[in-house]
Amino acid sequence: MNKKRLFVLLAVTTALLVLAAYGNSFHNSFHFDDSHTIVNNLYVKNISNIPLFFRDSTTFSSLPSNQSYRPMVTSSLAIDYWLGKGLGDTFYFHLSMVISFLIQGILMYFLYLKIFDVAEDKTAHNLTALIAVAGYLLHPANAETINYIISRSDSFSAMFIVLSLVLYVRSSLCRSWHLYLVPVALGMLTKPIVAVFPLLLLVYLFLFEEKASLTDLISRKGLGSLYAALRKTAPALIFIVGMLIFLKMMEPPTWVAGGNSTFRYVITQPYVVLKYCLSFFLPVFLSADTDLKPLASIADSRFFVGIIFLASLLLIAIRSSKKETLRPISFGILWFIITLVPTSLIPLAEVMNDHRVFLPYVGLMISVSWGVNLLLRRFRHQFSARILYNTAVTSVLAIFLLAGCYGTHRRNEVWRSEETLWHDVVEKSPQNGRGLMNYGVVLMEKADYTGAEKYFLQALVLTPNYGRLHTNLGVLHAAIGNTAQAEEYFRKAVSLQPQDPLPYFYYAGFLKKRSRYPEAITNLEKTLALYAANMDARSLLMETYLKLGDFRKATGIAAETLRLAPGDKQATMYLTAINSGSSKAEITAAAESTPGTPEYYLNLSLGYYQGGEFAKCITAAQSALQLKPNYDLALNNLCAAYNSIQQWDKAIKAGEQAIQLNPANQLARNNLAWAKNQKTTR
Repeated sequence: MNKKRLFVLLAVTTALLVLAAYGNSFHNSFHFDDSHTIVNNLYVKNISNIPLFFRDSTTFSSLPSNQSYRPMVTSSLAIDYWLGKGLGDTFYFHLSMVISFLIQGILMYFLYLKIFDVAEDKTAHNLTALIAVAGYLLHPANAETINYIISRSDSFSAMFIVLSLVLYVRSSLCRSWHLYLVPVALGMLTKPIVAVFPLLLLVYLFLFEEKASLTDLISRKGLGSLYAALRKTAPALIFIVGMLIFLKMMEPPTWVAGGNSTFRYVITQPYVVLKYCLSFFLPVFLSADTDLKPLASIADSRFFVGIIFLASLLLIAIRSSKKETLRPISFGILWFIITLVPTSLIPLAEVMNDHRVFLPYVGLMISVSWGVNLLLRRFRHQFSARILYNTAVTSVLAIFLLAGCYGTHRRNEVWRSEETLWHDVVEKSPQNGRGLMNYGVVLMEKADYTGAEKYFLQALVLTPNYGRLHTNLGVLHAAIGNTAQAEEYFRKAVSLQPQDPLPYFYYAGFLKKRSRYPEAITNLEKTLALYAANMDARSLLMETYLKLGDFRKATGIAAETLRLAPGDKQATMYLTAINSGSSKAEITAAAESTPGTPEYYLNLSLGYYQGGEFAKCITAAQSALQLKPNYDLALNNLCAAYNSIQQWDKAIKAGEQAIQLNPANQLARNNLAWAKNQKTTR
């Protein structure tokens, strides 16, 4: 087979392997920050908001501390939401990421080929570049980015950086007219990491166009080469500075990086770089949320190990820059280090995250693939049995690519749901408080309260001041009836995270269920003051005003909600019910449940009971039982209503049926005991 056919075969095989690797990822669920940037973000649910994304950075997230200016990301999410007609299926969200990933792979091929050809202009490098791209596309670590939907900020920005470099190095027109800056602009509107582009361009120009080495920097000739490279890079540098100023102006004041001690974070990063490199060669210990903590001081041995490793990398980059044929190794290492700098100096909430290597691995793959290529060519000349040698090399490459495909496929399985993801995290990162908490949330949603509390308490030992954890503990204790302890946790959560709307919201829900409506309203107003587009909070606030019979304020909230989200179903329903002239009980029931359902008639009967209309309460409860004969809650309402009109026999019959259906129904037990007692004493 000639080289052209072999190349086409390998290209097609690579594409098929990538599709096979990610074929099981298209319906994986939302995770991590997807909750506040997509699921609970009102703005991405209306494609007509796209112009707004470029004007208002608060549209990025429902959490003020996470709001940043990334309009390209939010626009793409709105398009995916529109294509998928909602959040019911994540297919289009994942499809757009896989497509951009494949496009990035194509662009990487042209970039790699250019670099390899410049380093060694008398040899064809098509197969080397393609195999390098295949290795990158099938690397299991990249599954951490491709599966994490909001992490498209990493994948899209990487694609724009590679596109800009390809346009610069392969098109004289784009270079002379500065058209390569268009993808840079789009990338900066995706994630500020694109600000590293001028540095990458500078290193490329210095090594490959000026043909200088890093050791030349101590000489006048080398400084002249650096100056020449800087002149060519100047337009990109000026443009990036302008973009950074613009982004700073657009960034909301509420955004916070998430980390605590800058010093401890930074001294941990050399060790993190080492771990990233190990994951590149042996991606078997990947964790979606690691439990690595910031180092306490530079006396920690891991700091010295990291520094030695980082120094070794720089030494290799310096030595390999001396020889023209080795410069791709130098360039790749410098790319790896440069693109890790932003996440190494800004203290983020986690000191290490596998999706941060998505862009750095583009450079590391250049170094490794070129180094392996040179080694294989050296060994090839020492083998007389050329066919046997080629067969062995081909077999090893096939195993390498198939292993990557299999590993990626397995990582996709981990990202399938919240349960699979957090179960994997607690196994691999048992000292991660957030991981333990989130797995506890999964168990709590399955009504495994004992298991949930176990993980929550383990997390509490590790992260005693984690506000979100206290919120979840409040929800848990409210569910199992520990009202006093639940309220204590909710109050603690609010005190720990006063700028987070979620603790106020969950506390408000707790208060409303206990008919503490004024307190619930206060907390809901605080929720909306922090994030006005929290639709769940708006809905709960309308329900609470209806419970109080304050139709004027409920109408005001509904009208304001419709201005914010035209066509909102719940706000429309509330206004329709209020304007229909229906009774308070009917309006409240319609606010809390869908009319015509058993739950609606149950709520209606409760509303009538609270209003003293016991005959109507009985009729509504009977309607609920017609739709759901084994509805113990409706039988309890019947029992209570019959008690109120002193029909003890009917009350006893209804109460006994309720307890027979659900022995744990304490309200029914109380109402039954009252009926029996009254019948006996009268």
